[in-house]
Amino acid sequence: MRDLLPKQDTVDMETVPTRAGYDRWAEFYDSEDNPLAFLEEQHIGALVGNVAGLKEADIGCGTGRHALRLAAAGAQVTAVDFSEAMLDRARLKPGAAAVQFVRHDLAKPLPLESAAFDRVFCCLVLDHIAALDNLFLELKRVCRPEGSVIISVMHPAMSLRGVQARFIEPHSGRRISPAGYAHQLSDYLMAALGAGLLLACISERRVDDELAAHSPRAAKYLGWPMLLLMKFHPKALRREL
Repeated sequence: MRDLLPKQDTVDMETVPTRAGYDRWAEFYDSEDNPLAFLEEQHIGALVGNVAGLKEADIGCGTGRHALRLAAAGAQVTAVDFSEAMLDRARLKPGAAAVQFVRHDLAKPLPLESAAFDRVFCCLVLDHIAALDNLFLELKRVCRPEGSVIISVMHPAMSLRGVQARFIEPHSGRRISPAGYAHQLSDYLMAALGAGLLLACISERRVDDELAAHSPRAAKYLGWPMLLLMKFHPKALRREL
């Protein structure tokens, strides 16, 4: 999840390393107007389905938004993030005892068993990852052959509006941006295909009147694509004859 900032407001913004930015953001992260997260919550459910009794991995879990919901729905959840401050917030929430939280840098191989999870989530994270190829290989590795990998990310079209992740630090009033990368749609698709994933579903979600009414910060992007959703299945390897 992240707040959105138009380009003209970035002049006085401080860009910091991604982990440091999210550590500083954690205290008030859940209380902000977050149109991207609101939009995702409207549409991601159709990709998830019934998770009761399944093993789920939430890669880049933040403060546990998806992990806690999946656990409450009966899934066995392992949630991974590199920000200890974000994980600390997640662990304080109701239902957190049912989730296994793991601190880990997503730029490194995941500390998870291969083919161990029915669904692997990576939500609103990938625009902070430099090496997409490596992470997609890991997402595929930990997913069971009959499972699925579910991705959400800020739509690349938002970069054309100069939008990036940022927050305003309450005690200082400073605009802070965790470092990110302006990946294109083709970057995500080619990284997934290169990892051996098959595209099952892709959708682009725009800001509509309902979201604009719910989130004042979304109103300026009415009609503009804000969210990209993708679902992949592991590709079975062909046997050599």
